[in-house]
Order: sequence, then structure tokens, then C-alpha cells
Amino acid sequence: MQPIPTRDNSLVLKGTLTVFKRRCGKASCRCANGDPHESPALTYTDSGRTKTVTLRPDEVDEVAAALARYDTARNDLDEAATAGLSKLRARRARRSRS
Repeated sequence: MQPIPTRDNSLVLKGTLTVFKRRCGKASCRCANGDPHESPALTYTDSGRTKTVTLRPDEVDEVAAALARYDTARNDLDEAATAGLSKLRARRARRSRS
């Protein structure tokens, strides 16, 4: 998934920040005793399929901020669309009264 930069070059990402817990399979590893390895990841949908990008620990804050920017932009767009629909309905109502 290609991230889309905003005007200030901040990333905007759509998806979910998650943590994978896995066992590596080594009998002597701590994960064999129930303490699995944890890997932060971004999951997103592309053409109906779930894709995963495993993140480095230093990328988690940046990805979380990019996801928050997407949510903010989506909410702003939803509000603008709702306002636009209200304006259209009001305009049509005024015309039908005339």
C-alpha cells in the first residue's frame, strides 16, 4: 500500500494498528513456555484481501499518528457531506414552495 502524503508531507494511512504474538519454534526460547514474541503491525485491506506490514518499534508512533490523521480527515469529509446534503435538501424545499 502506497501511503498518501498530505500537504505537509505527513503520512495518512488507513488500516489498523495491531500486535502479533507468535512463537518462533525454538524449544529453548522463552516463547516455548508461553511468553510469545510480539511484533507491531499495520493491517489494511487491498482489493478485498487483508495485507500486513510488520513495523519496527520506532515506526509505531508515526503509523498511529497517520491512522489518526485518516480518521480526522474521514470525519471532516463525512461532516462536509452531511452539510452538503442538508443544503441540497433545503434548496430543493425552497424551490418546491415557490
